[in-house]
Amino acid sequence: MYKNLYSERANKMRSSEIRELLELSQRPGVISFAGGLPNPKAFPVEQIKEIVNRILEEEGSKALQYGPTAGLKEVREEIVRYVKKEGIEAKLENIFLTVGSQQALDLIGRVFINEGDVILVGLPTYLGAINAFLAYGAKLVGVPLDENGMRVDILEEKIKELKEKGEKIKLIYTVPTFQNPAGVELSEERRQQMVEIAEKYDLLIIEDEPYRPLRFEGKHLPSIKSLDKKGLVIYMATFSKILSPGFRLAYVVANEEIARKMVIAKQSVDLCTPTFTQLIAYYYIKNGYMEKHIPKIVEMYKRKRDIMLEAIEKYFPQNCKWTRPKGGMFLWVELPKHISTIEMFQDAVKEKVAYVHGKAFHVDGSGENTMRLNFTNPSDELIEEGIKRLAKVIKARV
Repeated sequence: MYKNLYSERANKMRSSEIRELLELSQRPGVISFAGGLPNPKAFPVEQIKEIVNRILEEEGSKALQYGPTAGLKEVREEIVRYVKKEGIEAKLENIFLTVGSQQALDLIGRVFINEGDVILVGLPTYLGAINAFLAYGAKLVGVPLDENGMRVDILEEKIKELKEKGEKIKLIYTVPTFQNPAGVELSEERRQQMVEIAEKYDLLIIEDEPYRPLRFEGKHLPSIKSLDKKGLVIYMATFSKILSPGFRLAYVVANEEIARKMVIAKQSVDLCTPTFTQLIAYYYIKNGYMEKHIPKIVEMYKRKRDIMLEAIEKYFPQNCKWTRPKGGMFLWVELPKHISTIEMFQDAVKEKVAYVHGKAFHVDGSGENTMRLNFTNPSDELIEEGIKRLAKVIKARV
């Protein structure tokens, strides 16, 4: 009845495969490795309660009011200081707040993407970015990953091929640190090479960094934005993984002109990011809670990763491969080529265990023998049992 009334863009929208799988994974007794959920025990409830009470008592009228579209000045100033620790030199005009990083991805689509524009992404890559960019008519071209992240040599080859065909390339999208879904990290050398490629071909890089603070081992690598001398990197980060996903609070650091254009686009979306949650994050950082809390999250998530890796080593068939992430929330499993993790999912649910099949993260239709496993949300006790159940399902198909 309504089909002829929908816009062309609305008719292209598709439901997230992960959301549909999550409904099945919520069945009673199912051990779910499917969602990308932080562990509730990582939420600093007491500190938030203290801050909320203080805000309502001292700044209640401000907290409950509309705010500037770009975000409160004091919050943005605090973020200027915060990102400087990552080697990112920014001014107030370079930073604005968004309602989660997903909104930032949508704003990038609004501002930069015309029908048919090419965006280069990883194989695999974050499903939320895939859906956000496809909604604006982008053509997504995948670049393979290895243990050191996106293959920048192949990235440049694809750029050359696309330009020879007359394609309009706009963006390179990457989750460089503990990538969702694969858990791999873009090496320092490749980060520099990616910036050089962007400069050479006049492209923008979208650096999506939700997991950067969650490092379990290894040295911190420079952000791509810190290597950017020409304003070609749009840096995105979120408070969802280190404070609370329920706040839906993230920020963008970009060239002043780009930031201004994205803020204008945001005005028509929601007018402003909630003042209340901005103030909570502001005082959480300013009071030094963030620096004390992140090591606690890291300790918890490292333990959970280790439990999952040990269980996989113990129970999975030998002809399976998996990543060993140095941080973040996910690891990636590759099964023998003949096994479809899409077809296997119903068998897994019957055994009361859930995952996300890997094809959903591939823009070229590949990856049907892969899966993403989240280790942060299940309890320690359930991780091994869940892997044991999953191994049983896999062995039945090997």
